Amino acid sequence: MSPDDSQLRPLLVVDGANVVGSVPDGWWRDRRGAAERLRDRLAMTGGPADGPFAGPYEIVLVVEGRARGVASVPGVRVEEAPGSGDDLIAELARSAGGRPCLVVTADRELRRRVEEAGARCTGPRSIPAAPH
Repeated sequence: MSPDDSQLRPLLVVDGANVVGSVPDGWWRDRRGAAERLRDRLAMTGGPADGPFAGPYEIVLVVEGRARGVASVPGVRVEEAPGSGDDLIAELARSAGGRPCLVVTADRELRRRVEEAGARCTGPRSIPAAPH
C-alpha cells in the first residue's frame, strides 16, 4: 500500500470544535485561529501516534461556526460543516467505505453515533503536541 493512496489509508476525522475546546487557552477569542493551529499540528504530527490503526492517516478536520474559512493544507483536508459538525462527522464515518475510521472527540453522543457506523473513537489528548 502506498501512503499516497488515501482510499486505503485509515481515515482520521477530527472534531475541531471539541478538540480545540478541550484546552482553555483562549480559543474562544479567535476560533478560526485556534482551528488553524490544530490543523497545523495535525499536519506536523500526522495524528495519534498510538491509535488503534497504523498510519499514515487520511486526516479530515471538521470545522463549524466561527471556525469556518480554514483552508486545507497538505496532509489535512478541512471540511466545513454546513450545519452541525457532529452530523458531518457521523456522515464521514458512515461513508468510510469499509476502511478503518478513527474519530477524535470527547462528545459522548457523537461517539455513540460514529461507533454505530463502525468507527473507533479516541479523545482529544491523543493528538500529540506540535514538535518544537
